[in-house]
Amino acid sequence: MKIGIIGTGQIGATLIRQYTKAGHDVKITNARNVEKSKTLAAETGAKTVSLDQVAHDVEVLVISIPLIEIPNLSKSLARKISADTVVMDTSNYYPIRDGRIDEIENGTTESVWVSQQLSAPVIKAYNSILAGSLVEAGLPKGSSSRIALPISGDSQQAKTVVATLVNDSGFEAVDIGNLQDSWRQQPGSPVYCTDLNVSQLKRNLSSGKRESFPGKRDLALQFILKQEPQRWLEWWRGCVENNRKLFQTDFS
Repeated sequence: MKIGIIGTGQIGATLIRQYTKAGHDVKITNARNVEKSKTLAAETGAKTVSLDQVAHDVEVLVISIPLIEIPNLSKSLARKISADTVVMDTSNYYPIRDGRIDEIENGTTESVWVSQQLSAPVIKAYNSILAGSLVEAGLPKGSSSRIALPISGDSQQAKTVVATLVNDSGFEAVDIGNLQDSWRQQPGSPVYCTDLNVSQLKRNLSSGKRESFPGKRDLALQFILKQEPQRWLEWWRGCVENNRKLFQTDFS
């Protein structure tokens, strides 16, 4: 598959490694850290390109940047995303980082807002897993304890493509509905960064109340910010356990 990836942060960089390992043709761009893009390209065989080129002739375009950067990205990508390209959105809204976005605060689902900014349909995926889990916890297809990742979107065909990539990265995709339904996988939900298998995820999808999500999201983020990233293995596992307790997730 031909894939373009915008962003080489923790999630973007991990997907670059996983997709190239799975045999996909990947090109990458990152406006803020060109040297990191070059290092990743040398490590993985991905190709570094300009922002103008990353959306050209790709089957999937992965957008893995802070949500607050989406409007600026939209200006740069205007009319450059083909109608045939599946656009995957991995972003999350964190007011502590992004500032207040009134439309989202007033009820617009995060990835619906992203889709509106880009003037293109998107599939929501990979937003509900910590980078540590994405790096360390992938398992072969068929494993009973494989972590399940929710995906949302309005095109069944596009979701099938994204589900294939989720599987290639070592996780089990669970289609939870259309893009409007993606609020169920937003930060603060019971399936957010709690590393659930398929049956656990399905059981917990409807257990959270949307109005409680912002408060739990902020508590989870405050816990993350207090950790020591250099002890990243303990940090990652501690964050998962904290989220399970915070969201009162049933992981039996």
